[in-house]
Formats: sequence, C-alpha cells, structure tokens
Amino acid sequence: MRFPTLCSLFSSGLLSCTALSSPLQIGDAIPTVSAPDQSGATVALQDLAGEEWALIFFYPKAGTPGCTKQACSLRDAYTTLTEAGVKVIGVSADKPEAQKAFATEHNLPFPLLADQSFAVIRAFKVPQLKILGGYPKRQAFLFHQGKLIWKDEKASTTKQAEDVLKVIQGH
Repeated sequence: MRFPTLCSLFSSGLLSCTALSSPLQIGDAIPTVSAPDQSGATVALQDLAGEEWALIFFYPKAGTPGCTKQACSLRDAYTTLTEAGVKVIGVSADKPEAQKAFATEHNLPFPLLADQSFAVIRAFKVPQLKILGGYPKRQAFLFHQGKLIWKDEKASTTKQAEDVLKVIQGH
C-alpha cells in the first residue's frame, strides 16, 4: 500500500499551512528564544549571535523520510560546515525523547531542539502544517554574526548543506 507524502498532500490542497505573521526578513536579528535540546539542556538561540555563522533548520517530524534526508545532509557535511564556522541547530515540535532517538539513530552531531511549546517556531515565524496539531514547515535560516543573511522557505532535503555552503562561499 502506498501512502501519500506530506508534499503530495500539501500540493493537492488536503493540507494547508498557517502563517504566523510576516516571515523573518534579511537583516533581522536572531530571535531571542530558547528550548530544550535532545538531552534536556536549554539552548538560547540568541547566544548564537556571537557565532560567525548559525544555521537554524526546521523540520516537521523526527524520523520521517524527508526530515531524515535533510538532517543527514547536514550530518554528512558537518565537518565542512564546522570548519567554515557554522553552528548547526535543528528544530521540530517533537519531544526531547524523540529528538534524542533521532539523533542517536542517525548519528546527528548537532543539537536538536524539542520545541513542544512552539516558542521557537513562532519566534522564527515558521508556518505550520495543519495536520495532527501542526508540524513546522521545512525551512532553514542562516545567520552571520547574529543577522539573517539567507533563508530557504522550501528547504531542500538532500542538498541543505550544499545550499548553505554556496551562500557562505558567496558572502
């Protein structure tokens, strides 16, 4: 039996997104917000303003095919990204236990925030898919010294790292 993907449901109109207000704009500061990571430690995203580069990527659900491809794209390029000065952080509305299982199963070397309260999702103004309580839409935001320089509102699943590295090299 074949099940429809989120993408096919979205394009067919069976799913819709709820925008939370106007999206972050190029030049905006990294939002002041925090959430627990997969280990339960609180991560304050505004602390990343001191980093050369910070990539915050959102995905609908840990362990699903597209989300796994996106995270593994970043995992596979993690050494190259960190050598370029990029701090990588993933965000979904999953529980910390689900984030931990996802990170362990796929050897993800970066923090995964468990944004069950949707505080980070709202702060970044990420639209939510109207399915099973609202998953965040796949998006990515790249900050340079605390300011947004690039955003991908339809974040790639397999080329997320490649896209980010192109932006950094062109900056």
